[in-house]
Amino acid sequence: MNQQIKKLTSVLFMTTLLAISVAACGTTPPATGSSSGSSPVATEGTGAKINGEIRIDGSSTVFPITEAVAEEFLAAHPSVKVPVGVSGTGGGFKKFIGKETDINAASRPIKDAEAADAKAAGINYTVLEVAYDGLSVVVNKANTWATTMTIAELKMLWSPDSKVKTWKEIRPEWPDEAIKLYAPGTDSGTFDYFTEAVNGKAGSIRPDFVASEDDNVLVQGVAGDKNAIAFFGFAYYEANTDKLSLVGIDNGKGPILPSFETIKDGTYSPLSRPLFLYVNNEALVRPEVKTFLRFYLESAPKLVKEVGYVALPADKYTAGLALLK
Repeated sequence: MNQQIKKLTSVLFMTTLLAISVAACGTTPPATGSSSGSSPVATEGTGAKINGEIRIDGSSTVFPITEAVAEEFLAAHPSVKVPVGVSGTGGGFKKFIGKETDINAASRPIKDAEAADAKAAGINYTVLEVAYDGLSVVVNKANTWATTMTIAELKMLWSPDSKVKTWKEIRPEWPDEAIKLYAPGTDSGTFDYFTEAVNGKAGSIRPDFVASEDDNVLVQGVAGDKNAIAFFGFAYYEANTDKLSLVGIDNGKGPILPSFETIKDGTYSPLSRPLFLYVNNEALVRPEVKTFLRFYLESAPKLVKEVGYVALPADKYTAGLALLK
């Protein structure tokens, strides 16, 4: 899993797209999002050779899953190219609506304004749910005091009108030392999800934090500062357990740490979330796109776990498969 996550670092630091030649055949999972419009789907022949290019962009959170699937897909159909971008959920939707991509990976549902723009652009899409993630609050290993925080305390710290500067201002027994804040950039679905869950409105946050679309930058920032705090996807914590500590989140029923179990059963609330692929229905006409998506959903139960996320129940993958048909 660490190897999968660390590959994202070089991709983002070099600000390039990862181009992976891939191909395969497989099945499809259940989509909890609904299909917006419909489109005919090409049927690939058994053992048929496919080629072409599948353009994917979007969430850095979903990236490790897509990368793992693409690597498996490579062995079967090396004639297919899959450039995978990581411009964030919001940035990915801009490209998707602009018809620059076939698939957008998203760590939040599409916004009403984005859906309206897609409709105006003549884009009908299918939504496939691929995994669960637990948005994790992390601190430096040397931070021995902030082992738990309530949702109210997170809001006290991160709200747009927050005046909190030191740990002591959150709890009197905590040290009188300045807090350094790290968070995903504003194009990130993680940013939108956290701010809505904690502050009540997506995008609502104090301005004085270090932002990056690259979750590895956030990891490094917290790992290098005893008084730092950040939030990002659970897989990035899992890849850096030697550098970071989790904060248990208390939503009124006692502090809960994110784990495969608490994310899947929903007890890690309100920071558990589904992850999605949004697929332009026009792209589903192309055999390489449908084949890749079927393979993605068929492989997801195994590969999602390998890269540090939580697989969906089997019936959800089956429902997603039915949508592709």
